[in-house]
Amino acid sequence: MTSHATRTRPHQGDLVQAQMFAAPVPVVDIGVNLVDHSFQSDLPKVLGRAAAANVRALLVTGTCLRTAKAAANLVDAHAAAAGTPTQPLLYFTAGVHPHNAKQCTPDTLTELRRLAAHPRCVAIGECGLDFNRNFSPPDVQEEWFEQQVVLAKELRKPLFLHCRDAGERFAEILRRHTPLPAPAVVHCFTGSADELRAFLAMDMYIGITGWICDDRPERGGAELAALLPSIPRHRLMIETDAPYLVPRTIKPSKARPGRNEPALLPHVLQAAAAALGVSPEELGLSSTEVACRVFGLPAAELGLAADPR
Repeated sequence: MTSHATRTRPHQGDLVQAQMFAAPVPVVDIGVNLVDHSFQSDLPKVLGRAAAANVRALLVTGTCLRTAKAAANLVDAHAAAAGTPTQPLLYFTAGVHPHNAKQCTPDTLTELRRLAAHPRCVAIGECGLDFNRNFSPPDVQEEWFEQQVVLAKELRKPLFLHCRDAGERFAEILRRHTPLPAPAVVHCFTGSADELRAFLAMDMYIGITGWICDDRPERGGAELAALLPSIPRHRLMIETDAPYLVPRTIKPSKARPGRNEPALLPHVLQAAAAALGVSPEELGLSSTEVACRVFGLPAAELGLAADPR
């Protein structure tokens, strides 16, 4: 009878550890779903790996009242160690994603207003429109998107925005409220050249994720890379959207983690810099300066020579 060694799959953290490298300058992950259940078992190690990769600040995304409250609690729970060599600074956003718009009630805005008063809440969102899946009816998405835009205007908070297959209607709603008193960031941009022109014309900022690392023709990573030179450097930021969008520049596929982490943000930085024809150091510095200016982050604590605000 032949015995077989027990086969064990590598832990996600071990895969990340094997593929991570440090950014040449301090960088900011402006969008990470850190309260996702996939991070529950090893969050301290996830934060430690981020710090080791020179990812010096994380913006934890709130996509509904539950996750926004969880993000606030996470930020509070880790406040003592934030900004140390073993943990990045933590901030969060408070909003309702279009997928979750159907869950909104008359109390939603009251709760978002309360969360937005937290000193580490840096934006209203993730909010916007998603006509690709329509997990919430389009009219309900539109109603609650506009309500959150109005709230952000009232509070003079930045907007952290989601737009997928809804560019025209998305822009129409925002135009009704421009000029906005604070910046608006289109998170995880994957749209067309026309959409990009429209968003930039409204003075929006653009977040680029590991989508740019995807070499599958049907996914549009190459098209996104081709659009990057059209984005002014003072409008461009980088993010992971972890645990989603693991950089597919990590090869072979068996070495690629199934869960994305902030520690892999330097892969996004590297791909975006290559698309722009600049060094990762140059793009890292500019994207961090933009994040500090847009979200009010402390440049000195992030290791920048001067505060850009």
